[in-house]
Amino acid sequence: MPSEKKISSASDCISFMQAGCELKKVRPNSRIYNRFFTLDTDLQALRWEPSKKDPEKAKLDIAAIKEIRLGKNTETFRNNGLADQICEDSAFSILHGENYESLDLVANSADVANIWVSGLRYLVSRSKQPLDFMEDNQNTPRFMWLKTVFEAADIDGNGIMLEDTSVELIKQLNPTLKESKIRLKFKEIQKSKEKLTTRVTEEEFCEAFCELCTRPEVYFLLVQISKNKEYLDANDLMLFLEAEQGVAHITEDMCLDIIRRYELSEEGRQKGFLSIDGFTQYLLSPECDIFDPEQKNVAQDMTQPLSHYYINASHNTYLIEDQFRGPADINGYVRALKMGCRSIELDVSDGSDNEPILCNRNNMTTHLSFRNVIEVINKFAFVASEYPLILCLGNHCSLTQQKVMAQQMKKVFGNKLYTEAPLPSESYLPSPEKLKRMIIVKGKKLPPDSDVLEGEVTDEDEEAEMSRRMSVEYNGEQKQIWLCRELSDLVSICKSVQYRDFELSIKSQNYWEMCSFSETEASRIANEYPEDFVNYNKKFLSRIYPSAMRIDSSNLNPQDFWNCGCQIVAMNFQTPGPMMDLYTGWFLQNGGCGYVLRPSIMRDEVSYFSANTKGIVPGVSPLALHIKIISGQNFPKPKGACAKGDVIDPYVCIEIHGIPADCSEQRTKTVQQNSDNPIFDETFEFQVNLPELAMIRFVVLDDDYIGDEFIGQYTIPFECLQPGYRHVPLRSFVGDIMEHVTLFVHIAITNRSGGGKAQKRSLSVRMGKKVREYTMLRNIGLKTIDDIFKIAVHPLREAIDMRENMQNAIVAVKELCGLPPIASLKQCLLTLSSRLITSDNTPSVSLVMKDNFPYLEPLGAIPDVQKKMLAAYELMIQESRFLIEMADTVQEKIVQCQKAGMEFHEELHNLGAKEGLKGRKLNKATESFAWNITVLKGQGDLLKNAKNEALENMKQIQLACLSCALSKAASSSAETKGKRGLEAIEEKESSEENGKL
Repeated sequence: MPSEKKISSASDCISFMQAGCELKKVRPNSRIYNRFFTLDTDLQALRWEPSKKDPEKAKLDIAAIKEIRLGKNTETFRNNGLADQICEDSAFSILHGENYESLDLVANSADVANIWVSGLRYLVSRSKQPLDFMEDNQNTPRFMWLKTVFEAADIDGNGIMLEDTSVELIKQLNPTLKESKIRLKFKEIQKSKEKLTTRVTEEEFCEAFCELCTRPEVYFLLVQISKNKEYLDANDLMLFLEAEQGVAHITEDMCLDIIRRYELSEEGRQKGFLSIDGFTQYLLSPECDIFDPEQKNVAQDMTQPLSHYYINASHNTYLIEDQFRGPADINGYVRALKMGCRSIELDVSDGSDNEPILCNRNNMTTHLSFRNVIEVINKFAFVASEYPLILCLGNHCSLTQQKVMAQQMKKVFGNKLYTEAPLPSESYLPSPEKLKRMIIVKGKKLPPDSDVLEGEVTDEDEEAEMSRRMSVEYNGEQKQIWLCRELSDLVSICKSVQYRDFELSIKSQNYWEMCSFSETEASRIANEYPEDFVNYNKKFLSRIYPSAMRIDSSNLNPQDFWNCGCQIVAMNFQTPGPMMDLYTGWFLQNGGCGYVLRPSIMRDEVSYFSANTKGIVPGVSPLALHIKIISGQNFPKPKGACAKGDVIDPYVCIEIHGIPADCSEQRTKTVQQNSDNPIFDETFEFQVNLPELAMIRFVVLDDDYIGDEFIGQYTIPFECLQPGYRHVPLRSFVGDIMEHVTLFVHIAITNRSGGGKAQKRSLSVRMGKKVREYTMLRNIGLKTIDDIFKIAVHPLREAIDMRENMQNAIVAVKELCGLPPIASLKQCLLTLSSRLITSDNTPSVSLVMKDNFPYLEPLGAIPDVQKKMLAAYELMIQESRFLIEMADTVQEKIVQCQKAGMEFHEELHNLGAKEGLKGRKLNKATESFAWNITVLKGQGDLLKNAKNEALENMKQIQLACLSCALSKAASSSAETKGKRGLEAIEEKESSEENGKL
């Protein structure tokens, strides 16, 4: 089959437009018309038909075009009643005339829209010499480079080479291409020239390479960011990295270094430009990976109590197959420890010759020597992470062999064993930082106040639970086991106890004691007492293990228990699948060290959080996650597919995992019969209410499958996402990275649905709603405390109003600039400046610093369109200024109310008893108190973050204005003044950091 011709140059776009195609013309009155649009052969005008107008009027002169916008970014699109049914990625607008009138169009695909936008932008930018591109096409830097590659391989110098040599040459330049596809392309090119030989000319080689190796989606991006050149210079790259990729403190030298490392042509490296091939290489490099490089190292606070972290834990670590038939295998421990696992299981029984053994008690045919296992553990314990390793001991040994176990552990682990007695004066477990390179034994312990060398303890391990479940004779009594003092003494801060209920635990459980819950029991508790479970886990460690009914070693959903704050959710590492994908994806963060700090709302002593929350979390700002799935690269056929050729029909599912309010799933359309470079070009938006607990899973599937549909997946924590254009490396079913198999996506995180991009992930404000919603404080029923909280109502409203007003003003500026909601303020200012430059290339406005804030003042009479934009800009500055100047005062009021409320925390139960509150009413009052404290703390933090964001915005705006020459005609005094303003903003920021909260 002949392959489809790809767009790989401006001339391809122009040829397509001259041939014409049908586009939908959108009118403000909600009407949509189908029209056939073409570009004149002389490239001077755009025409459409049918039209009731005179043919000379149903046209638009290229010279009259002011701007071309991709997406639904004009008033016509925003106000059209059918706008919701129009795909964002297929819409574009042509602004023309002095009043910036818009011609709003919709193509039948995003690809076609990109061709028109790229072609028109190219023509507009070259309106004085529109025919040059036709002549220069063979002299572009790319063609010059390809000619040198061809000439170097053409040993005879005849300008022709064997097809086999040409195929090998293209394979060297692009190893992902299939040989059959390259040969087919040569045959196509030769057939179009009515010649068929086994030799390839230089021209044919260049044409084949460009068609095979140009990814159109990357070409369109390059043209867009290079301002319609066919390469990027250092300035283009700098703007792309700052405004789109979110890279801070980028310099020209850093950009030139990127060009030197990724540009393939010698000329490009010397002159400092990045062609399409170098840009493609750069986008595929680790530097453009979706995973935040900061999270590849330990990036979280490791000094909190152990109970404040999620801990990477393995279940039945000795298995590499299922728990019913699988033999014990020492490689289970090696694999788990290399994967960063920090809690492993040792299920120990009596062996022959007084040597304890590990075995699968469902399959006794193979067993491991206990000593060999702990020697392997000792060798690999701290290879992947230096943070503490917990050994969960399943003890089924006689007293004699228990003593052998204890002796062997002391001998092998030596001073790595953590046996310090917990201090009753402390309230929380030690931190991972304090326990670095320590091995902690979790198990039963004899009472410390007795001198006996052995004694009976209750046994509540998994096997005991399974025996109880399977036995008809079980009468509710717990099995007792004998424990020797030597083994008991190795257990310090992870003493196993049985869970009774939360009330009893809060009263009598010591912080160094921990409970294990079966999946079934934990699920019941999570459903019935979600808030209590979260509060319990603030202080105590909880271990969850899979149900005894999972004889195939399938895995539970860890998210259900993470939402309750459970730290140790034990997984069957030997069983791949969606649940293990979530687990390994989650623990990629924080340097893969096996410890992930839980959200503060689940750690603070007084805070309200329910695992079953279906909406906004009090005191936490929801974010909008915008994901555009652009394309896929080199998708393999599903591993288990049968009776089917190599052709696949891929589509992509995006899953959001987190608290119930955040869980959702959306999918792209199916791309028919394309595994090499399917183009999806679809944008999705998700609201994420608790970003710190959310994960994104990209799954690629085959829509026309037989036997198996799974192609690949990648799971990443929300906090590890990098914004901008990114490649997602796909993993196989068993979790291995597949070479050259990627998804190309665009990621943006905004403060609101349709709002501005957050400068930093943590600096966020509440999502905008049509009707403003205020987070309400709850009535406790105790007048003294309620009176204190009432004082906070007005400051809370002020705080929300200030944040909302600033965000609304930013959105208004973006809309007038014709930019999508995910655009950054830097992109906004760049667009704004291009409109504020007069025909003789001088600015019509000037940057003026007033009280260290960047205002724009007209330098004479300006058109109404510009007046409207400047008014929106001024409102944005005023709202930002008001927030910056008032934030501290309002925040201080909120903090004072929080502190005053907290003074009653210890007395809450006594006050409730005096007022006659008891039972459920007292519990409700306690819950409402925690809710109010959470709201006050959260809203105070959000306001502080919003102020930091506003300060950063002012700095970015000023820098952008200076770089866009929107300052008075390069006078040194204006520049000095501008720099002084920047210094003042920076000083203000640093004084805030060193000042109050």
